[in-house]
Order: sequence, then structure tokens, then C-alpha cells
Amino acid sequence: MSSTLLRVSPSELKIPYEVKRQRSCCMQLINKTDKYVAFKVKTTNPRKYSVRHTCGILLPRSSCSVTVTMQAPKEMQLDYHCKDKFLVQSAVARDGATMRDFVPELFTRAPGRLIEEFKLRVVYIAANPPSPVPEEAEEEDAAPALEEIGYEAKKSSAFDVESRLRSVDNSEPKLSCTEGASLASTLVGDRLHKVHDNPKFEQDMELLSEARSSQQGFSVMFVLFVFMSSVFIGHLMKHIKV
Repeated sequence: MSSTLLRVSPSELKIPYEVKRQRSCCMQLINKTDKYVAFKVKTTNPRKYSVRHTCGILLPRSSCSVTVTMQAPKEMQLDYHCKDKFLVQSAVARDGATMRDFVPELFTRAPGRLIEEFKLRVVYIAANPPSPVPEEAEEEDAAPALEEIGYEAKKSSAFDVESRLRSVDNSEPKLSCTEGASLASTLVGDRLHKVHDNPKFEQDMELLSEARSSQQGFSVMFVLFVFMSSVFIGHLMKHIKV
């Protein structure tokens, strides 16, 4: 609704609806003229709402804020339907007018007196509307967690391989070729089952191959040592008999 005296915003009063709690909203009144303008705010349900300020005089090109407070509802309203309305009346006052000059006759229709009216309806809105979370956002939030779990699994598996290799290098007595091959086969089977797609798969296989090679080398050295020892003992025994 167009007016020449006041601009009223918003065009409707949206009040959050919450059981057993008061809620408020505001409307802005702006004097569009170079004159003093008197205003008055009315409602169809005065017992339900309190208004601050219900009346006043606006200086030229000035504005003011009017606060509307709804009394705490006693029960929930599912459809949020409301029939309540507000009416803002405005009229031209004399230059330099104050609240002492505010009289009801200002809003009495008479020849040559301009009185404008602006109607606003009340709209209930949910006090705490749920914020919808898109499924894509949930999937994006879950992705880093899955990647972290996968990283921990890979880290644990790699640590397991390293621990077994250290046990091969530091334990006494050393493993035989057969035991080393069995260990390597077990490790390879575990890796193929758990981390077949792991980028470190090839690196772990190289470590296992080195372990097997070291075990085979040690076995040959051990046999050679035993052979040389037996030759030396036999040679020593011959000298003793002589």
C-alpha cells in the first residue's frame, strides 16, 4: 500500500512462535516528508500484544522503531495460522509539534485533513527451525574419517611388517630358510588380504624379499662355517695322533 507520509517496513510482522515464551518483532516508521507527522499503532487483538511506542510524532525526514511483543502462547499451534492484524495511522501535525500536542482529534477525519492508514498482518514462524543438512555434505564430512581410518590401518600393517622383520634380524637363534620362507609367505598373505590397494604394497614386498635373501645368505654361511670347523678339527686330530 503506497503512502505519502510514512514508509512502514516490513510489510508484515513475522513473530517466532514458541510455547510459554514471549517473542518480539519490530517495524520501522520513516517520515518521507518535510513536515511533522503524528502516528498511532492499533491492533485487532490488544490483549495478546504489547506495543512500544503506540503513538508519537516524527520530525521531518526522521524515523523510529516500534516493538511488538506477543504474549507467551500456552499451547502449540501446528499450522502457524494467524488472523491478527496491525494498523498504522499517520496524519500531518503542526510545525514544531511535540507529544503535548498529540490529541485524538489529529486522526479524526475532516475536510482538508490527510489521514493515511497502513495495514500489516501477523505471520507466525517457527522459533527454532531445523537446519537441513544435504546428504552430499554428510558424505563429504564422512570421507575424511574414512581416509583417516584407512591411513591408520596401513600404518598398523606397515608397523607389523617392520616388527616381524626386526624379530628376524635380532632374534637368536636365526631362522632357517624354511622358517624364513614360511614367515615371508604369511606376511605376503596378510598384505594381499588387508592392503592389496595400498601404495606401499610394493615397498613392503621389497622388504620381505630382502628378508628372505638375508635368511638364505645366513644359511649358506652357517653351512660353510660348520664345514670349515669340521675340516679344522679333523686336521687337528690327525696332528694329535701323530
